[in-house]
Amino acid sequence: MTGYEDWSALVITLQLALISTAILLLLGTPFAWWLARSEWRYKFLLEAIVALPLVLPPTVLGFYLLVTFSPSGPIGQWTVASGIGSLAFTFSGLVAGSVIYSLPFVVQPLQDAFRTIGPRPMEVAATLRASPLDRFLTIAIPLARPGFITAIVLGFAHTLGEFGVVLMIGGNIPGETRVISIAIYDHVEMMEYQEAHWLSGGLLMLCFLMLTLVYWINRTFRIMLK
Repeated sequence: MTGYEDWSALVITLQLALISTAILLLLGTPFAWWLARSEWRYKFLLEAIVALPLVLPPTVLGFYLLVTFSPSGPIGQWTVASGIGSLAFTFSGLVAGSVIYSLPFVVQPLQDAFRTIGPRPMEVAATLRASPLDRFLTIAIPLARPGFITAIVLGFAHTLGEFGVVLMIGGNIPGETRVISIAIYDHVEMMEYQEAHWLSGGLLMLCFLMLTLVYWINRTFRIMLK
C-alpha cells in the first residue's frame, strides 16, 4: 500500500467521522431529549434498541446492514428504485452504518445530561412565558453542554476506530471506502509493521487527546458550577 493510499484512507476516515457525528447530533439531540423526559411505559424498548450496538458484535451488525442496504434488501430496493443506487460498498453506506453503530455513544451522554438538568429550570422558564422551543434552546442545551462535548468526542472517536461494520458495508475500495482501520489491517496482513505502527500510533494519540480534552472540559465545567 502506498503512502498516498494511507493519506486517502485518513481523509476518508475524517470525513466519515465528521459527517456521521453531525448527523448523530442532528437526530440524536431531540431523541435524547424525548428519552430523558418521556414517561412512556415502553420507553425501555427504545433504550434497548439504542444500546444494542454496545453489545452486538460489529460483524453481526455489519452483516445485517449489508443485507438491508443491498439491492435485494428492504432499504436497498427503495434506494435503487428511487435512483439513489445501492448503499452497499459506497461512502454513503459507510455513513449510514456509522450513524447506526455510533448511535449509543451520542444519545446516551445527551440523555444523561438532559436528565441531570431536572424539571425545575424548565418550570421556572415556563412561568416566564418562554415557549417550549425557547426553553430547550436557551435552558436545556446550555446546561447540557458537558453532555454535548462528551457525545461529540465519543461519537467522533468511535467512528475513527470502526472496523467490522465499515468492512462489512463498504468493503476495502481504495479512495472510496478504505478507512484508516482497514489500512492498518492491510499493513499488518502484508507484514508492513512500520507503516502499521505509524497509523496505529497516530490514531492512538488522537483518541487519547480527544478523551483527555473531554475530561478536562467536564472537570472545568463542574468547578464553575460550584
